[in-house]
Amino acid sequence: MNLSHENLARAQVSARLGEAQQCRPGRQLTRVLRTGRRAEEIAQQARLALARSL
Repeated sequence: MNLSHENLARAQVSARLGEAQQCRPGRQLTRVLRTGRRAEEIAQQARLALARSL
């Protein structure tokens, strides 16, 4: 009886790990896009500050 509970727990953990691995690329893409947008925003602010100082 105890062995079947362990097998069930292992199967559930395995399923959760599989789901997490499928979700991870989307999160990484979101992070990269957010970082890229932030970098563009900082560059734009730098260009404006430079233009104002001239």
